[in-house]
Amino acid sequence: MASRAKRPKVESAERPRNLDQGIEVALSQFLNWCKQSGLHLNPKVYVSKEGTVADYGLVAKGDIEEGELLFSIPRSAILSQHTTTIHELLKKEEAALESRSGWVPLLLSMLFEITSGESRWRPYFSLWPGFSTLNHPMFWSEEERNRLLLGTGVALAVEKDLINIEDEYNSIVLPFMKSHPGTFDPQKHTLDLYKKLVAFVMAYSFQEPVEGEDEDDDDEDKTPNPPLIVPMADILNHVANHNANLEFTPEYLKMVSIKKISGGEEIFNTYGQLANWQLLHMYGFTEPYPSNLHEAMDIQMQMVYDAALQAVQTEDERKLLFEKWEFLTELEIVGEGGVFVIGQSGILTEEELYCTLKVLNMSMEEFEEYKANYGWEEEDGDISCLTNSVIPKLKPAWKKLLHDTVRMRLKSFSSGLKEEEATLGSEENYQQLSKRERDSLQVRYAQMMMLHQLLQLTA
Repeated sequence: MASRAKRPKVESAERPRNLDQGIEVALSQFLNWCKQSGLHLNPKVYVSKEGTVADYGLVAKGDIEEGELLFSIPRSAILSQHTTTIHELLKKEEAALESRSGWVPLLLSMLFEITSGESRWRPYFSLWPGFSTLNHPMFWSEEERNRLLLGTGVALAVEKDLINIEDEYNSIVLPFMKSHPGTFDPQKHTLDLYKKLVAFVMAYSFQEPVEGEDEDDDDEDKTPNPPLIVPMADILNHVANHNANLEFTPEYLKMVSIKKISGGEEIFNTYGQLANWQLLHMYGFTEPYPSNLHEAMDIQMQMVYDAALQAVQTEDERKLLFEKWEFLTELEIVGEGGVFVIGQSGILTEEELYCTLKVLNMSMEEFEEYKANYGWEEEDGDISCLTNSVIPKLKPAWKKLLHDTVRMRLKSFSSGLKEEEATLGSEENYQQLSKRERDSLQVRYAQMMMLHQLLQLTA
């Protein structure tokens, strides 16, 4: 399981000299703190803002072989609910701090430590003064999100986040702070600061795998470990094709190279297999198309039903379609709010979509027989994979339904593929866009490209 890492940065901009000096002082203090805290940094690497893709990064001084230890950090230097100054209070009140996110104890730890002049993590926090570099869409205006991210799924995800964050703060965090006035002050530990810390945890924290868990483990019953703030590890920027990975041991966390790295190269970690819309939502950045190896997008399951409904001509057909959808819902193949996921190589939720296309295109007689025999007979031998090589071979009616669904999905965007291509094709026009506009364009364009590819495959 890939550890979650820090978001990468945007292009460099000229900075006032006094700001550069402030950065150098903050970095020097942080590196001194690392030594004092027992962090071991390989002399072949160094932290820098130069020669990196964004903000701080880790760069190789000389050639590094695969499997080399880049740095190790003792668990005592990690910031978590167990290492914070107020860990005893959080332990005592843990029942009152339970939440859907599971992040409240860490966020309270950060609220306390970041506003304490005596915090042992003060040199670490000085690297991000005021959290001004956070560019999550949750900090954009609602108008910006709706204008730039319409159809991508990001705006909806952000709206849900904002509702959940405010509810968590008002129903759990604020009452807790009011009950401990000697430790917290709602006038200082505000909702605005809480939102920034949520974004910081989204972008910079790591989550230790549950014991016994592996990359292919889909057991939803396992309770995930709470997030951790890991100084130095979160310095590393992200790319899908990364060259380092964080390993967890009982006493230390270790960043290890997973391939040979040449001197002068930046060292990258990864969040895992995330599409651009997820990277923008959770971390505030994108990878320029087509460098994201894990690009994917969602189509609401309901949209397939709506596309099928458009072809209905009689009341009997409408009733049959409804019965089919209800059957698929009962089988938990489709559901309210559910999505089918499209990847660059085909449909990622292939079993669900295959079954949906199959059932919705059955005649009444076929459907009645299918319902009667479901679960008792072997599958009819159809290949259920929906890769790009298989999709053109689907039955014509199946392809038409999928084609109509894709056309409907494309209408959810406020722009078209040719318009986006024109902007991307002009370096001058592209550079005139703000970072938010460029990131949004990268998300929209990648999703449109996958949809148009699917249109061609189902034509």
